[in-house]
Amino acid sequence: MNSHTPQEISDELDQIERLDAEAVNAAWKRKPLYEARKKIFPKRAEGTYRRFKWLVMLVTLGIYYITPWLRWDRGPFAPDQAVLLDVANRRFYFFFIDIWPQEFFFVAGLLVMAGFGLFLITSAVGRAWCGYTCPQTVWVDLFLVVERAIEGDRNQRMKLEDAPWSASKLAKRVSKHAIWILIGVATGGAWIFYFADAPTLLMNFIYGDAAPVAYITVAILTATTYVFGGLMREQVCIYMCPWPRIQAAMLDENSLVVTYNDWRGEPRGRHAKKAAAQGLIQGDCVDCNACVAVCPMGIDIRDGQQLECITCALCIDACDAIMDKLDRPRGLISYATLADYADNMALATDPATGTLDPRRVRTPGSGFVDGIKHFNWRIVFRPRSLLYMGVWTAVGIGLVFGLMSRDRLEVNVLHDRNPQFVLESNGDIRNGYSVKILNMIAEPRVIRLSIEGLPGATMRIAGIDEPGAVAFEIPVEPDRLRELRVNIHQPKDLVTPRTATFDIIVEDMASSERDSYTANFHAPEKM
Repeated sequence: MNSHTPQEISDELDQIERLDAEAVNAAWKRKPLYEARKKIFPKRAEGTYRRFKWLVMLVTLGIYYITPWLRWDRGPFAPDQAVLLDVANRRFYFFFIDIWPQEFFFVAGLLVMAGFGLFLITSAVGRAWCGYTCPQTVWVDLFLVVERAIEGDRNQRMKLEDAPWSASKLAKRVSKHAIWILIGVATGGAWIFYFADAPTLLMNFIYGDAAPVAYITVAILTATTYVFGGLMREQVCIYMCPWPRIQAAMLDENSLVVTYNDWRGEPRGRHAKKAAAQGLIQGDCVDCNACVAVCPMGIDIRDGQQLECITCALCIDACDAIMDKLDRPRGLISYATLADYADNMALATDPATGTLDPRRVRTPGSGFVDGIKHFNWRIVFRPRSLLYMGVWTAVGIGLVFGLMSRDRLEVNVLHDRNPQFVLESNGDIRNGYSVKILNMIAEPRVIRLSIEGLPGATMRIAGIDEPGAVAFEIPVEPDRLRELRVNIHQPKDLVTPRTATFDIIVEDMASSERDSYTANFHAPEKM
């Protein structure tokens, strides 16, 4: 803290501007849905949390826009785009991982991890997802950057809003909305690049040769990005998003949330010297409305916990800046738990009158008494958070183990339903099967197809002009499924009445990969 005399602090207090900011989305002020929206003009904030939000925005937008252009060498028989949702070939590529349709449980596992990760974050630090990494928050921040660059900060934007239409105002508005639309186009364009080779699709898109669904997708995402990020903004979070209603189940008295500490801020006032001369109690809050002016949701954190708060913590940065100017401790607005807040409130409340008296928690040196509880990271590592972390980790380990141990060669067999068997002229019995060999690597392979456990049996494969045998060498293209029509014959003197079981085996002799399927061989009840 800076060292100032009481007179200097009083002079600083007189110089602090009280912003004309209104919490238009406070629950007790908010109008019904059919009322016209009252625009919010958030003031640019400076501080630790604002810098962290800039970093998160750059990282998340960078990942979203750049990822489709990253390359990953999978050999000559597979696409080289690092992340690709190949819907046409029913394949999902993610760097060195490729997921087939029958392996969708990996995607389901990732969704479970995402769910428990969201539970963990909310339980520990409230709506941190909403405040920092939610796509709506990130794109609104990006749109606000454009808006501030063209129209200025809060006061300039408010003056422009109230000013009559002129060439200057029209130029600024057209420029702003044009850039917003371009951002929307870039957002939709980046999305479609995840579903096809990005450079090829870009050229096809520019020259009008892309599939109609590509243009439709870009148009829809452009419209939603422009409307949600530019026009609706906080209304999406307040009225459309279900998470504010769900998060209450995730919070408890030890969850960290952005909190106005009225145990040291109330009663608020701007004239500390006069209040002291009159023997009045006054807290640290000087009612400057800085916290309201920077809030992108249009609420006043001093009204307490609210559904509309997305925990972006910009109000903390704004309030800390004012406290620095007044040579008062930071943290009038801070991350705090309900349990700590309740204990601090009890210390600051006069038991005789039941009124808040911030002098009860302060020391002569402008510090706080020993009983005051402050933020402590250890509260994050409590049993509930550890339980969520344990489940999240267990699912992650299970997915990694599944990826490391999964087979890249599979065989599936379907027995003919009608007829189940054929009695040949020489008395032998024949059964028909559809055999599917799945080569799940990006290299061609020669697979040995064989049968075991059926005495004297041989097989013939449609399209292969070779005599019956117990094994065949079958070439399979890279990353492809090959379906074969297989007939299995068993001599009449070796046939087991009714049904026998045997194994159909596929094996890559080069890598020793192997898979088998236990099939049934049907025969007459009596031979």
